[in-house]
Amino acid sequence: MANTLAPETQALTLRRGDLEFDALAAGPADGPLVLFLHGFPEFATCWRRHLVAAARAGYRAVAVDQRGYSPGARPLDEADYTMPELVADVATFADGLGAERFHLVGHDWGGAVAWEAAARHADRVASLAVLSTPHPAALSAALSSSPEQREAMSYFRLFQTPGAAEEALLDNGAAGLVGAFQGRVPEDLVEDNVRRLSQAGALTAALNWYRALRLESGSPGAPAVGAPTLYVWGSEDMSFTAGPARATGDWVAAPYRYIELEGFSHWLPEEAPEETIPPLLDHLAAAEEG
Repeated sequence: MANTLAPETQALTLRRGDLEFDALAAGPADGPLVLFLHGFPEFATCWRRHLVAAARAGYRAVAVDQRGYSPGARPLDEADYTMPELVADVATFADGLGAERFHLVGHDWGGAVAWEAAARHADRVASLAVLSTPHPAALSAALSSSPEQREAMSYFRLFQTPGAAEEALLDNGAAGLVGAFQGRVPEDLVEDNVRRLSQAGALTAALNWYRALRLESGSPGAPAVGAPTLYVWGSEDMSFTAGPARATGDWVAAPYRYIELEGFSHWLPEEAPEETIPPLLDHLAAAEEG
């Protein structure tokens, strides 16, 4: 992993109870905290370019290998991967970093957690930025009304099937995992992600995020977000269609900026750092000034 990171990025450990989370940090320790949350099948390294850019702008930028991805934070029970647990992790990360208020950035599953955390901890989240993942309420509405969106997320059924998902993703030299990135992610990151998810128990732990959804049917989704919000979606996203992406602003009761990147895929942190870093820095600065 070391060769994927800039020299100014350091490793650190965050804790919640008996769980130990690996994290990457850059920037001044007394800078405003920006927490970065990755998705599946990624790690904190997906934010390597964003971490450095935020750090150079004066922020304390921290990306965490989340629950299931950090070897020291892999509980076996699917119930330990429900959204309330994932959101509680975020608050604990901020506590451990000494920040009462913080900026939150998420992608894919990390985006889903970020939407929820911003709604549930409105008093602590100074701003929100999400790449790819629409607001949960917008996505839920699309899943009810749009066959296209249901088809785009039909892989969830496989990922929720113990054994079958692991086999499909890891067989034939992890061809399923490699293929998920659609050739849009730098090769060194793909290789590192595959290596780490091929370790015993790692992929099952990551897939438990999907499997825990079965335990949450009927639970209320995230309410409208009251923090200044930046949302970026790529027109070639294979998981989220244009409908929920364009409807997401209906669920933000605060200054909102929506950017649609034509020709870009789901993997925006890795594929589009040059397109996403400048608006992110502008967004953070505006929130700090406000």
